[in-house]
Amino acid sequence: MIDVSVVVPTYNRRDSLCRLLTALADQTHPAGRFEVLVIDDGSSDGTRGLLQTMRTPYALRALEQAHQGPAEARNLGVSTAQADLVLFLDDDVVPCRELIALHLAAHTAEGPLSVVIGPMSPPADWEPSAWVRWEEEKLQWQYDAMQAGLWSATERQFYTANSSLKRDVFLRAGGFDSSFKRAEDVELGYRLRDLGAHFVFVPAAHVLHYASRSFEAWCRTPYQYGRYDVIMTRDKGHESLPRALHEFSQRHPLNRALSWCVTGRPLLLKTAVTLLQVIARNGAQTHAARLTSQALSAIFNLLYWQGVCDELGGRRNLDRSIAAGRLVVVSQPT
Repeated sequence: MIDVSVVVPTYNRRDSLCRLLTALADQTHPAGRFEVLVIDDGSSDGTRGLLQTMRTPYALRALEQAHQGPAEARNLGVSTAQADLVLFLDDDVVPCRELIALHLAAHTAEGPLSVVIGPMSPPADWEPSAWVRWEEEKLQWQYDAMQAGLWSATERQFYTANSSLKRDVFLRAGGFDSSFKRAEDVELGYRLRDLGAHFVFVPAAHVLHYASRSFEAWCRTPYQYGRYDVIMTRDKGHESLPRALHEFSQRHPLNRALSWCVTGRPLLLKTAVTLLQVIARNGAQTHAARLTSQALSAIFNLLYWQGVCDELGGRRNLDRSIAAGRLVVVSQPT
């Protein structure tokens, strides 16, 4: 009997995928009672060969698709999953030995409409870049707040690097929207919530996250989040942008002023990001952690609002939306 189907999308991360698959062999849950589905999203680094030759104590199934992104890959994995419970993992994590058992126990305790979320922890044997470390700190702040009971887990913490739900609930919600190349998990989270699902944070069900990305790739992330928050609100009816607008009103006045000055002004934006990058780099070299964090926060904030601005169709719509605290579009994006 298969209790859990572990779904892992992968793209050109052969070595980290091998590390994950090796670690899954050490789970406390019996190897004969879970399967691992790896969806190769058009890799060209030898991933196919690894999956063809790797031997594991659990059932390992490899699926392939042309490069379409992780949303479509996860949908493909779930479509062939044998278990009632699906556990999503990313290919750059290493699970704790009890991970599968803890996810199963949480679903037993919380019921069929539960969505279980576990934390992504920074590894002690890994030295990330300053921008990845910043990202880890922001995530840890959320996890600490949930563990302390300051607020509960929501659809906004539905990160598919480490989360699980019933397969039929996933299918009823419609799966991932593959047109989303970023924030596809949070967008699905809104639909799961509307279906009646509730989100449960299990601190002990952690994975080590060996995150690695260039500064340029990191900069693309907030920009994409900004665009997709507009799309989620405008096209899907989710409240992602109004939430962001409310949170913007609570930012430090200097942060808001900087965003207002440079958003929608390409030359000023490029100059500001370049200067802030220099500050962040110097701060990291001199171990000025607070300065580094502030500079990276400012970059993330600026690029997020530039994404919002572009998807709204320009500064006019952005300014009106900020003033109203909701989506206001007086001219459609071109």
